[in-house]
Amino acid sequence: MQPVFVLVHSPSVGPSTWHPVAERLTAAGHRVRVPSLVNVGAGGPPFWPRVAGAVRDDLEQVPAAVPVVLVVHSNAGFFLPAIRSALDRPVAGSIFVDAALPARSGETPVAPPELLEFLRPKAVNGVLPRWTDWWDEADVASMFSGPKMRRTVVEEQPRLPLSYYEQRVPVPDGWDDHPCSYLLFGPPYDTFAAEARDRGWRVAHLPGAHLHQMVDPAGTARHIADLAAGR
Repeated sequence: MQPVFVLVHSPSVGPSTWHPVAERLTAAGHRVRVPSLVNVGAGGPPFWPRVAGAVRDDLEQVPAAVPVVLVVHSNAGFFLPAIRSALDRPVAGSIFVDAALPARSGETPVAPPELLEFLRPKAVNGVLPRWTDWWDEADVASMFSGPKMRRTVVEEQPRLPLSYYEQRVPVPDGWDDHPCSYLLFGPPYDTFAAEARDRGWRVAHLPGAHLHQMVDPAGTARHIADLAAGR
């Protein structure tokens, strides 16, 4: 039975970061879901159950016997074990796309101490600016192919509470009971790609910036399909 690709965006941005890839995969004959996580920052912690619940609820439209391939980008990688454990359905594979990796066991901090130190002065009444407002203009502009792409991403971003980045996400035992793989765009995620190799996962490289799935959706879709097929 052909699996459904579930494209999970980072809660720091929005589902539009996956829409171009979803269109390419659909055109190639695959079934695709793109859950929205834009509201998971509402309310207080813990946030990870809302991430896992949003993906689970989105898949209610898919029959329980149909397998899924979980595809996560950026810090959505921290939540993949929780998402997998929340699903009462077969998972045929997981693909981390320029994504952070969860700890091998125990809990995963969403932000290391140095990032929290960087973020805390930016919070106003416990709420952070949008993700693209954290960085220098040159760093932000280099991720986008043009003003239309940038406007789409920027307008959709939530303003997350600082407590979102202070959370620790549990890593349930046995979450990786299926093939896992990694698609690298570029630094600084090359360190995660190296760790993925150490874990025995298949790793592919499609050079680009962190939002390269929007710049080259066709190439990204091909790599995702190949990794899911074990190629």
